[in-house]
Amino acid sequence: MSAEKELARALWLNEADTRAVMAALGDGARFVGGAVRNELLGETVGDIDIATAETPERASALLAAKGIKVVPTGIDHGTITAVMPTRHFEITTLRVDVATDGRRADVAFTGDWVEDAKRRDFTINALYADADGTVHDPLGTGREDIKARRVRFIGDASARIAEDYLRVLRFFRIHAWYGAGEPDAEGLKACADAREGLRQLSGERVRDELLKIAGADNAGAAFRQMAAAGILSIVLPEASRLDRFEKLVDIEANQLFKSDPLLRLASTLDLDAGGVAALASRLKLSNRDRDRIEAMLTDKTKIVAYLSIKEVRKALYIIGVQTFKDRVMLGWAEDRKGHNTFQWRAMLAMADSWVRPDFPLTGEMIKQSGVPEGPEIGRVRREVEEWWIDADFTDDEFSIIERLKAVVQATVY
Repeated sequence: MSAEKELARALWLNEADTRAVMAALGDGARFVGGAVRNELLGETVGDIDIATAETPERASALLAAKGIKVVPTGIDHGTITAVMPTRHFEITTLRVDVATDGRRADVAFTGDWVEDAKRRDFTINALYADADGTVHDPLGTGREDIKARRVRFIGDASARIAEDYLRVLRFFRIHAWYGAGEPDAEGLKACADAREGLRQLSGERVRDELLKIAGADNAGAAFRQMAAAGILSIVLPEASRLDRFEKLVDIEANQLFKSDPLLRLASTLDLDAGGVAALASRLKLSNRDRDRIEAMLTDKTKIVAYLSIKEVRKALYIIGVQTFKDRVMLGWAEDRKGHNTFQWRAMLAMADSWVRPDFPLTGEMIKQSGVPEGPEIGRVRREVEEWWIDADFTDDEFSIIERLKAVVQATVY
């Protein structure tokens, strides 16, 4: 295969929907950014972005002519989305920045691939590929940086950051996922110098980047580097447990677990319910994510490596599978001995296979035992349920009825 068409065999490039979109757009379209970068690095390709010399209106017309649905997702900035059965393609007209304020840019459309490349963030993200797999490096620096796994800003690092302060966090994120060795010194200094600009960003944008950084294999180093540069204290001042965070990252990597960014982020924290609520408000966390973090940080159930099978089942019933597994992972990350891997893994396996038992005592059964209607029904039920849990969820109906009778005789007047 010729060097010019080195991506010709990429699976995503040869998918029917990909080829259909590129054919509709014609010769003025190229793949750009993450898909090209990841394919060259041998990494998994997710989203497929396309750059085109056509205006958004013209690109939309070309796609519509081939029966492809188009959504004007960011048409003021030149972006439309082609909706296909297997995936969506974000298509953006070549552009240059006219004015920026550190959060957003006013753009003008262009037909110049070099000018489009100059406005991007990092050299390894400014590579393009034709539909036949031919790779283009308009700035002449991306290919070498890809080979070295070197994350560098395009041109002057400070100028690139001033265009959008989120690039400070993107620098650490891209390096954590794709870089090798220490971060680029010029880029690191520019990020540290520009850290106050991060205060301008919305909670949503900061949250998304923090979670993406946390999900990387090299997240531990990235967070330490951010802390050393004075950046973490701005975007996540609550992060007081980087020791636990780094251990958790190592556990997930060594045990071949899928990374859990939210769990990792929570592992940096030592907060009460009020602290979690304040964090969730600032970072605009979903209610579900807020509740999950609060549960794992505030739950007081005893979770240690030497729990018995009975104790595991009891904990699972009381706090639920998700909180139990989160507590196990946090406990594992704080295990001083470091040789209880089998026990921690066994508890996770039990949680994955556990089926919640149904408490067989009904309200009707309680009423028939002589308990009057009202709050006493619930109180008696809870009393018997506590015994049933301690009895390891016995299914012996006779024993359950006998316990009910004993509770009623002793406490119901």
